[in-house]
Amino acid sequence: MITNTITVPAANLRFGRGAGDPYRYGVYLRPDPATCAAVTAVTGQLKAQYGFVSAGAFPPHATLVGSRHLPAPEAEIIAAVTEAVADVPAFTVHNAGVRRQGVGLVYDVHHLADGATPNTAFSDLAARIDEAVTPLDEPAPNPAEHLFDPATFRAHLSLLSHDMYVRPDLFEEAQEYVTGLPVAFPPTFLGDTVTLYRTRSDDWTGRWWNTLAWEHVHTWRLSH
Repeated sequence: MITNTITVPAANLRFGRGAGDPYRYGVYLRPDPATCAAVTAVTGQLKAQYGFVSAGAFPPHATLVGSRHLPAPEAEIIAAVTEAVADVPAFTVHNAGVRRQGVGLVYDVHHLADGATPNTAFSDLAARIDEAVTPLDEPAPNPAEHLFDPATFRAHLSLLSHDMYVRPDLFEEAQEYVTGLPVAFPPTFLGDTVTLYRTRSDDWTGRWWNTLAWEHVHTWRLSH
């Protein structure tokens, strides 16, 4: 298990962070390096060509628990997730390629190799982590809640997302552009890396992706 926690020296306590606002926390499944490179290649091209930044504002990831308002000490968040992922085995993730999801585009990693059967290892892991962090959650004063719902959970790697709420007129052109990019990706990867990120934005109620900043907090490795 990797424990990449951040220790703030006593001399630098004046730079310490307060819990809660304006911070949110996300627990993600990190893909393998080759898939991460494919995601950043696509999002980088969309930024270079169209100025779209929302999907690329995050590190490449499949959300397990997203944008949660957890005003607890980070040590408590880490401890809760550590308990939740203990003895959870790594699992194979299948990438079905670029698909439309919601208003945007994703790499669809929700299913098994048959392309139809949901990969329950994904949703089960998300449910365990949601159960672990929910007692630490408090209603946020601004954005809508991002609660886990097994009925609507769909594992994915975002390529094009919230920018489409602002420029829906460019969706078809952007989709054609993405499908024409010579970006290769592995058809499968081992889902064994879970990460905790802290995010912040100047305006969670509006176009938060224009001011989003994030910091890696902790990594867990699932058992092999």
